[in-house]
Amino acid sequence: MAGLADCPRAVAAIFCDWNMRESLFRIATYNTHKCRGMDGRIRPHRVAQVLQELEADVIALQEVASLSGGRREQNQAQYLAEAVGFHYYIGETRKWRGAIYGNVVLSRFPVREIQVYDLTASRREPRGCIRCDIEMPGGKILHLFNVHLGTGYLERRKQAHLLVSRDVLLSSRLKHPRLVIGDFNEWTHGLVSSMLQQKFESVDIQLHLNRTRTYPGVLPIMHLDHMYFDKALAMEQFLLHRSRMALMASDHLPLVAEFRLATK
Repeated sequence: MAGLADCPRAVAAIFCDWNMRESLFRIATYNTHKCRGMDGRIRPHRVAQVLQELEADVIALQEVASLSGGRREQNQAQYLAEAVGFHYYIGETRKWRGAIYGNVVLSRFPVREIQVYDLTASRREPRGCIRCDIEMPGGKILHLFNVHLGTGYLERRKQAHLLVSRDVLLSSRLKHPRLVIGDFNEWTHGLVSSMLQQKFESVDIQLHLNRTRTYPGVLPIMHLDHMYFDKALAMEQFLLHRSRMALMASDHLPLVAEFRLATK
């Protein structure tokens, strides 16, 4: 069989373009607010429509309530996963009205290992993080961390040290690129941002979105949702998904990015 160098230039260009597209993957982070929309009603079907609009490969969700044995929509993790045809993985932080409540990862790709971390650092609401080791096309592994931190200033300072520690992000067991996304509840440049930016690349939303605020979606006054990533990941595109349904479905808007894993 002839090698690529023996192929006509047009065929080689098509092959290279296809290969580049295949190596891209789309990631989103979205605080669903228990599927409670801006009208105060809990309507999971609206969040499901937003997820379908994203066309993402992996989605990190925060504030998801999943009740077994009730109506289909009350098990939000399963309902939303079925809406996009993905597998789902729950990182429980507490119970809410009898439902499992916390962070959820939806993935079209296989997940090889899961770890849930307790980031509770005060008497406030329990907080946590779920790590999913995702097998990307071609067999490479991505360590995805889906994070939801607290609203208190001193609480987040403690959580910064819990998160950026040898037990979580700096663990010697992590041998592959790391992507840390979610709702950090940090609207100023605090200790969490400072510590993460020392270890990771971060998304400059002013550069990509020409804005500095993303929350709440209808009338943004602060920036709570973030993405941090290793240099082995090259970000190709970044956007704020601001559809009509997204403006209604939750108080947050999804952040979406396309990444490419470095070949070396």
